[in-house]
Amino acid sequence: MAQDDLQKHLDNAMYGTPLLKPEEQRKYMGTFRERCYLTMTITQMKNTEDKANFLKELAKHPDATVLLNGAMEMSLQAAYIKLINEQQLSFTVVNDFVENTPDALGLVFTAKEAVNEEIIDIEQKYPKQTAETSETEQSKKSFWHKLFRS
Repeated sequence: MAQDDLQKHLDNAMYGTPLLKPEEQRKYMGTFRERCYLTMTITQMKNTEDKANFLKELAKHPDATVLLNGAMEMSLQAAYIKLINEQQLSFTVVNDFVENTPDALGLVFTAKEAVNEEIIDIEQKYPKQTAETSETEQSKKSFWHKLFRS
């Protein structure tokens, strides 16, 4: 073995194999951004509307895996584990590189290979309907309905 190969082997034994895109893997709980279908912060996980949208996404991808933040409250974690088990999906509780802050990622819904979803934040993927937006959509709908009604 050459000196460089020996040093590389020793470094790998002492420090582990170097990570590809380590900052990205820390942010997405050990996976890459291009493998993510959906992400939720801890605050979003407490929202019932976001939870319902999460269930919609689970139904679309039955072969995916859910990564849960191991630092979040146990009651919230247990509620999502129950939902995931009801859908018969696999999950992993991640304890490395996670924190328990409201804006920290609490859940990452991921695939085994790259899926390249453009939007992965749950509130951007499923925007909330406000009374104002639903009224404008209703008025647009009624206009077209009146125009093409026989």
